[in-house]
Amino acid sequence: MLEEVERWLTRRSWSAADRPLDRLLDARNGAHGPSVSVVLPALNEAETVGDIVTTIRRELMEKVRLVDELVVIDSGSTDATTEVARRAGARVVHRDAILPRIPAAPGKGEVLWRSLLVTGGDIVCFIDADLKDFSADFVSGIVGPLLTDPDVQFVKAMYDRPLGGAAGQGGRVTELVARPLLNLHWPQLAGFVQPLGGEYAVRRSLLERLPFPVGYGVELGLLVDALHTVGLDALAQVDVGVRIHRHQDGQALGRMAAAIYRTAQLRLSRGHLVRPSLTQFERGEHGFVPRTYAVDTEERPPMREIEEYLSRRAA
Repeated sequence: MLEEVERWLTRRSWSAADRPLDRLLDARNGAHGPSVSVVLPALNEAETVGDIVTTIRRELMEKVRLVDELVVIDSGSTDATTEVARRAGARVVHRDAILPRIPAAPGKGEVLWRSLLVTGGDIVCFIDADLKDFSADFVSGIVGPLLTDPDVQFVKAMYDRPLGGAAGQGGRVTELVARPLLNLHWPQLAGFVQPLGGEYAVRRSLLERLPFPVGYGVELGLLVDALHTVGLDALAQVDVGVRIHRHQDGQALGRMAAAIYRTAQLRLSRGHLVRPSLTQFERGEHGFVPRTYAVDTEERPPMREIEEYLSRRAA
């Protein structure tokens, strides 16, 4: 590990307990401090989204005023996600209702990019909607450094990720794909425990300057581009404990890995893949059947280049 990263780990890695709520509220200085928006991208998350929304509203909007708005962006759920989220107290916006002149692409990154148009917080906090046993520390922990340290601009959550009852630090795609890529090509980012984690808080002034990969590559893309835009010392991570969520099957992870590799490849060369696709195999009645999937290759431009966003911010 680079000496620079070792120093960064001692300066920019914290625990959620390092900044209790009363300190964060003092740092916010009531309505005079930075406003905070929490965004949950959701697709068929009726089983978990309600508990997450309820916890954030109760602990961080009603008991204390740390979060100003809580928005669920739905990607076309076919279950009761929107109804559950709305009943729990979130504002629910459908992805396709945001910036309708640009047809929506499928993918998580697309939802996060569009969320900038329907939120107003100076700090935007992204939280995955499939978390179980959710704690408000996931929000307050990663928002904290942005409220107390003006030099910090991008904060990732770090946590244990148990799998099958066994403790673990990183996800399977993180350990097999993302971590090797980062260590080999962006060694300054080797200190991040959960580089692909879906829980992170960022100053809007930085987010609106970054391109967004539309799919699974969004977390790696934003992290790499943030490094090049504001430097390592503006990035941080906070330990929020344990993350429990729904695990995907091996083939879904393969598609995720391909999209992440593609995102890295674009940033390394800005080149063109001859075949941006991934073929996997499933056993059928007469043997193995190939299934080919397109790899996410599209990226959205920095939001500050979108006319509707500029008009909204100027209003």
